[in-house]
Amino acid sequence: MHHSKNALLARVDARWADQIYTHLRSVELQRGDVVADAGQSIQNVYFPHSGIVSCLVLLNDGSAIQTAMIGRDGQYGGGHALDDKISLNRVVIQTACSASVMDADQLRQLAEKVPIFRKLVIAYDQFSTAEMQQTAACNVRHSIEERMCRWLLRMYDLAGAALPLTQEVLADMIGARRTSVTECAGNFQRAGLISYKRGHLHIEDVQKIRNHACECHDAVKERYQLIFQRYLLVD
Repeated sequence: MHHSKNALLARVDARWADQIYTHLRSVELQRGDVVADAGQSIQNVYFPHSGIVSCLVLLNDGSAIQTAMIGRDGQYGGGHALDDKISLNRVVIQTACSASVMDADQLRQLAEKVPIFRKLVIAYDQFSTAEMQQTAACNVRHSIEERMCRWLLRMYDLAGAALPLTQEVLADMIGARRTSVTECAGNFQRAGLISYKRGHLHIEDVQKIRNHACECHDAVKERYQLIFQRYLLVD
């Protein structure tokens, strides 16, 4: 079934899958759509099949810093729904995607009936916390070049080599000034790591990007594997 395009939903035991899938609906989300805002009560939980969902911390000067990306490997809103909490971030569609969506109240009820579903939702929230902690450390300790490579690798994992990405969004991703990002992107183009034209970035040599990245991308991937190794893994 198409809901199993999401890695978390694919990990649900077959005995429970139909019961959960019945309460999901499929949606198409466009770049720039806001699925949650800071301080907003969570009404829906999203399980992406593709694309990239960004969690942003908004600052008083109007800028934003990205703390995490969500793709087909996870979900947004599940942990909030379990405890009837509000969103702490603005959550924006970075690249167009399809997703399975469940009403937050329904998810809360199903989590009580299906223990594996509850465990998967909580496990992904644990991973999200680990990713945000790694991002905080990365922003303090690593250079703009390393941080940019780290996020490019994450985007490559989720959406491939072709990315609709402005330099303003890149600056938000790594918590840097746009002028610094423009200089860094220019250096990467000249070195053959990326090409960039009119808001579209293409990764030309992912291995070179890996070579220039800090350890944070690998650290986040290792944490994901550690948290979910107890469950059925899907490619």
